Parts: sequence; structure tokens; C-alpha cells
Amino acid sequence: MPAARPLDGLLVVTLEHAIAAPFATRQLADLGARVIKVERPEVGDFARAYDTRVRGLASHFVWCNRSKESLTLDVKHPAAREILSHLLAKTDVLVQNLAPGAADRLGLSEEKLRPTHPRLILCDISGYGADGPYRDRKAYDLLIQSEAGFLSVTGTPEHPSKSGLSIADIAAGMYAYSGILAALLSRTASGQGSRVEVSMLEALGEWMSFPLYYTFEGQPPPPRTGAAHATIFPYGPFTAGDGRTVMFGLQNEREWKNFCEIVLRRPELLSDPHYDSNTKRSANQAALAPILGGVFSALTGEELVARLDEAGIANAHVNDMTQLWAHPQLAARQRWQTISSPAGPLPALLPPATSAAFSSRMDPVPALGEHTRGILSELGYSSTEIERLRRERAV
Repeated sequence: MPAARPLDGLLVVTLEHAIAAPFATRQLADLGARVIKVERPEVGDFARAYDTRVRGLASHFVWCNRSKESLTLDVKHPAAREILSHLLAKTDVLVQNLAPGAADRLGLSEEKLRPTHPRLILCDISGYGADGPYRDRKAYDLLIQSEAGFLSVTGTPEHPSKSGLSIADIAAGMYAYSGILAALLSRTASGQGSRVEVSMLEALGEWMSFPLYYTFEGQPPPPRTGAAHATIFPYGPFTAGDGRTVMFGLQNEREWKNFCEIVLRRPELLSDPHYDSNTKRSANQAALAPILGGVFSALTGEELVARLDEAGIANAHVNDMTQLWAHPQLAARQRWQTISSPAGPLPALLPPATSAAFSSRMDPVPALGEHTRGILSELGYSSTEIERLRRERAV
């Protein structure tokens, strides 16, 4: 018999779309929670239509929604609201990232629910928070990257760039996940539920704390340096003589010594006062970079990696997605599992936090409304009533 998972028996109901809330609730499902995803009839989570890259399914949706059940409800319909009310009577955690004000209009606020659901944990995810001048503004990932200053430190000197993935959504989703776990621990001690609020701006703002402190009291911000490090040199991509790009970075003066002696084979640089600290190397990289380039141009990529390995300098391949799919480390550690989906079997990475006590849940990606009839039957609705609800388009 499989070992129990930490959240087995926990019921999570989520009114979610896009990435932030779905990413958070998928982590809860990984730990064993039963996650019922409430979706709009016929349309569903709009992330279902982002693309068709996974055998007709959307890449974002497959990523964030495995191991969930899909219940279609038109939450504006009185009968659907009644269904949701019955479901909440059994619910441990309610998560929502609806448009600003929508949860309140649906009666899903802390004030409305707490009197009759004292043990319920509510998690509200929004762009800017429940108050303040930005409260009612819509928020998408790129907009939050802009507001949080992320674009000001990412890209090249000429062109600011967004992250290649939904970093603001992911930040908010992970804080929601950890906040819910903390609330569950608190409920175990107190017997009372609580509200968890996560703002995308505040989540990404926390992640921006290094550049924030770097500019403390009006100091110049870190420059945009492409794939290179803004404040450490050498640290970034470097090109070998055969055109191969090698990523590596130095962290301390011991590594600088090994780098000069073993990789560059220029030990005299150790006594050069222009390069005897990271601060100086970073300030004088315009002069130091050609020295490195001259050495690297005479080496193949493999030769450069061999020297870096000999010197104990951390380095990496600059992979694309095809190479990540086939990464030998992921294969050797058996990180790929097969999950089911409406499009058939699909590969999926195991959750990064591996526990010796239990195996993560890796159940199917749901089709829209796949579990509606079963959930309604659990709540006591007869087949006749369910058909009536379908005809009325309440479900």
C-alpha cells in the first residue's frame, strides 16, 4: 500500500485561471490534496486556449493542472452558487485569483464566509492586493514585471527584456503555496482557519530585493548585462575558439587564483592591482575581457570546460529546450514520469522536492468538466437534477 501523502484527505476548491493560482494548487495536489478546479462551462480556464503545443493541449495548462478534478459551474447562476455553497461546507482551502472584486461579488470574501466556515482557509491572489490605489487594476505577468522593476535590470544595455517565463505568476504561486501550508499548520494548533493574501507585485518585489538594496539611498542600479552577471566578473557566457558558448562564474579569490593559473595560464595577473578583487575586476572588465577572449579563442569548448573542471570553477552548458528534454542528469535520476491527459500519455517532471517518506501524486490533466457529474453525485444530486442543471447551463 502506498505511503500516505502529507495532504491526503484535504479538500481544496479553487476558482482559478492562468498561472499563479493553478501553479499553487498543483503543488498542493502533488502532496495529496484533492483539488477541485471550478471552471466556466464550455470555456474553462482561459489558459486552456493559450496554445495547442502539447498534442492539442495548451502548454501552460498541462504544466499547472495535473492531478486536479474539473467541475464546470456558471457561478453567476443561482443553482451553481448553491452547488458551490454545498461544496464549501466540505472544503478545507478555498483559493481564488479572479478579477479584482469578483470574489466579493460572489460572496466568497472572508467577511461572508468566516461566520459559517470557521476552519476554512481562504487564499486570495491578486495583482496588487486588497487595498491601495492599484487595488482594482488588472494584472498580467508582464505588467507586474514592469511595475516591480524587473525589466529595468534584465536584458542588454540597449534593450530591457522580460523573463522568458511567467516569473511574477510563479513567485505569487509559490508564496500562496507556502502561505497555505503555514495556515494549515496554524489551524492544527488553533482549530481556526485564516486568510492568506498574496499580491503578485509584493511577491516579485521580494525577489527584487538584491537590486533594491544595491541601489540603496540613490546609488546607481545594476546594469543590464544580458546573460552576464551584473556585479561579478568573470561570470557569464564566454565563447571558445570553435564557437561553442560556455557559461561559468567565479565566486571568490581562491577561484580567481585557480582561474589565472590553470585556465588562463597567466599567473602574473594575480599581482595586477587592477584585478585583485571582484570589485576591481568588475570595474575593469573592459580591459580584462579581451585577455580572456585571447586565451579562449585558442581553445575548443571541450578544452575550456576541461580546464575549468581542473580548476574547480563551476560551469554549465547553454542548453535549449531540446537539450533539456534529453538532459542526462534528469534521465539518470529518473525525474521524468508519465501522466495521463485528454491527449493521451504525456511526460512530466517529478516535483523538485523529493521526500523519502512518500511519493508525489502524478495524476491526469483533466478535461473540461470531466468530473462534474461525479462531484455533483457526491453532493447528493440525482441524475435527473444533474441533467436539469446541464440544460439550464448552470454546470
